[in-house]
Amino acid sequence: MTWLPDDFVHPVHVPVPGTAFHLRPIREEDAVRDYPAVMGSRERLWEIFGPAWSWPRETMTYEENRADLLRHEKEIAAHQSFNYALLDEGETALFGCVYIDPPERAGSDGEVAWWVVDDLVGGEVERAFDALVPQWIAADWPFQQPRYLGRDITWQDWLALPRAS
Repeated sequence: MTWLPDDFVHPVHVPVPGTAFHLRPIREEDAVRDYPAVMGSRERLWEIFGPAWSWPRETMTYEENRADLLRHEKEIAAHQSFNYALLDEGETALFGCVYIDPPERAGSDGEVAWWVVDDLVGGEVERAFDALVPQWIAADWPFQQPRYLGRDITWQDWLALPRAS
């Protein structure tokens, strides 16, 4: 049994209401936009994701990032996990990501985390994005008990949970 129904079709374009931004599945070719976004916000992202995911490393190279995005693209195609890029209308830059994964820890049927670049922290786009993600997951994804990492549970409490079976 997989974590998603066999007939599930993942969204391919999700507007962020009240902004000129949207989400779409990330692709290997997005490395040119993703790498500067990640490394430009690396210290804050490490504080959020480092303890759990050991990401993003200070020494991460562009090629490592590109390989990581290729892995994400393949996982999306196989419905193993999902990484959505937050992009401007012209897709000239990447401004954040949403990760939708099968549960690593007991007590949920999907785990969701997201971030924005430092320049958007505390602003209107981040607020709109923060409001959108749980609504979008509830409306378009087949989860009964999604868990919002770093939102409805701290990363430390999540790490303390038993592994999902």
